[in-house]
Amino acid sequence: MSVKKDLDVITIGRASVDLYGAQIGGRLEDMRSFDKYIGGSPTNMAAGTARLGLKSGLITGVGDEHMGRFIREELTREGVNIEGIKVDPDRLTALVLLGIRDQERFPLIFYRENCADMGLCEDDIDPAYIARARAVVATGTHLSHPQTEAAVLKALRLAREGGARTALDIDYRPNLWGVAGHGDGESRFVESAAVTAKLQSTLHLFDLIVGTEEEFHIAGGSTDTLTALRAVRAVSGATLVCKRGAAGAVAITGEIPASLDDGIAGQGFPIEVFNVLGAGDGFMSGLIKGWLDCPADQIDWATALKYANACGAFAVSRHGCTPAYPSWEELQFFLARGITRPDLRNDGPLEQVHWATNRGPDLPDMHIFAFDHRMQLEEMDGANPAKIDAFKELCLQAARVVADDRARYGILCDNRLGRSALQAASDSPLWIGRPVEWPGSCPLVLEPELGPDFGVLKEWPRNHVVKCLCFCHPQDDAALWQNQIDTVSRLFAATRRNGLEFLLEVIPSKRGAVDQTTTPAVIQRFYDAGIFPDWWKLEPFADDASWGAVTQTITANDAHTRGILVLGLDAPVDDLAASFAFAARQPLVKGFAVGRTIFGDAARAWLTGQISDAQAISQMADRYRSLSALWDQARKG
Repeated sequence: MSVKKDLDVITIGRASVDLYGAQIGGRLEDMRSFDKYIGGSPTNMAAGTARLGLKSGLITGVGDEHMGRFIREELTREGVNIEGIKVDPDRLTALVLLGIRDQERFPLIFYRENCADMGLCEDDIDPAYIARARAVVATGTHLSHPQTEAAVLKALRLAREGGARTALDIDYRPNLWGVAGHGDGESRFVESAAVTAKLQSTLHLFDLIVGTEEEFHIAGGSTDTLTALRAVRAVSGATLVCKRGAAGAVAITGEIPASLDDGIAGQGFPIEVFNVLGAGDGFMSGLIKGWLDCPADQIDWATALKYANACGAFAVSRHGCTPAYPSWEELQFFLARGITRPDLRNDGPLEQVHWATNRGPDLPDMHIFAFDHRMQLEEMDGANPAKIDAFKELCLQAARVVADDRARYGILCDNRLGRSALQAASDSPLWIGRPVEWPGSCPLVLEPELGPDFGVLKEWPRNHVVKCLCFCHPQDDAALWQNQIDTVSRLFAATRRNGLEFLLEVIPSKRGAVDQTTTPAVIQRFYDAGIFPDWWKLEPFADDASWGAVTQTITANDAHTRGILVLGLDAPVDDLAASFAFAARQPLVKGFAVGRTIFGDAARAWLTGQISDAQAISQMADRYRSLSALWDQARKG
């Protein structure tokens, strides 16, 4: 009985948490902070190929701890199948510390002593899982130890028996083979007859073998590249892809030619080298995409190498490994447009596509309980900061009752008067938005806790969305507009710098009369200033023409926006129901973010001691549930 091949590729081998030094140009000894990413060649490749549209899976091991959960959660966000990841209760997840000194030096330290991925054994290779894949890709490190080697060889045997393609990324790290010391993590080549013999004993198992010239030197047992390639060819009929750095890469499908220049080449991309770490995994991701896009006997190696070179170019121009890799849409944008500046990480249009197409899964249906209000609660009888904070904990409990851990629900909550609820919410799957504007300010002033340079955003959890309300109108004077745009521009830049999503709320009706052209004109002003919110939060409109004008303006400027949330403005439920009927017809409107309609009555009663905690929670949950039902009904209608 044939098994449905619902996975394009399974990679097998290392998984780690990469801690990248955030300061560029310094020694690892002098790093003050680190950015945290997933790492390990097979893990990077699984994510990289998933970004390119392949259905990817990974076989590796992680610890039963925070870093292991981080890897599994990140891979899930990337769309990688994690059924093959072993959660090891006895070993810790591997860590790697990395830095960027200059264009030539990239120090790194591997923390892999008895790590979780080295706990893989033959029993961890599920034949049914392997049977689901069109290809299995191994990396060299897991051939360095008898136990992990046995696991890899079993996976390769099963793949070949099932008709799947097999590939090897030589991925030679001398210190991971025990032929260099811990302090030599940056070393890419140390001669070793034992390593050469081990590699050569497995090379016949692969349809594709990929490596740098130095990696083919170790695989072929010679520091002359052509001699080494001929030694590899003597034991393997695989297509050999040799990476040559700035000279590009070549594919050799038959006999080794007299010159590497005679191999099959793909288009190259001359860009600035910023960070070579992870570039090979990006290259391999693009190569696998091109390799698997063609029938096995009709592979277009020139196109596959073009994809590989482009993905490698992205990697060497950005910070981190997996975070640097492109989406399929980004790759197509780049190939169609070409290079406009060699430092790709500073190419604004390209970085916008990169951010927007890699930030995570689409969120098509959003029911947001907004209790980020500060000024409105402070003005209520019986209110003080401690009581408001306690009330917002009740709001959170009401939200969780209705959400029941379903991902389409979320909250808006502030840190100044709602810190307890905000911190508690981080343990839930709720979408979390967090306001930064000083309530009622115009021109816009931000909460002092952000700091004058907005540096406190670096302390925010990554799953907190920066929400900013800006009161503005097309008829506001030029000086006010410039003030507002300057503030929002700085805030937008800070959110991107810290990897946070940005929600911009605008309410023109608080500044003047509005018609069908008002909100589109406001939105366009922000786009013209180079501000691309992930989310918009807008007033409800009572006609299709207004919604049409708004959505047309947004999509004309940003094809990748997350979408629009409809605000409530303390409207009665009947009025909200009427506005939902229009908003729900627009695919770009993803849901609502409503507050006082849900919590207003409960807050006034609870703050003056007229109802209990349980009664407040129950009342708010009922109203939140009712609004969700109204939205769902409007969407169906």
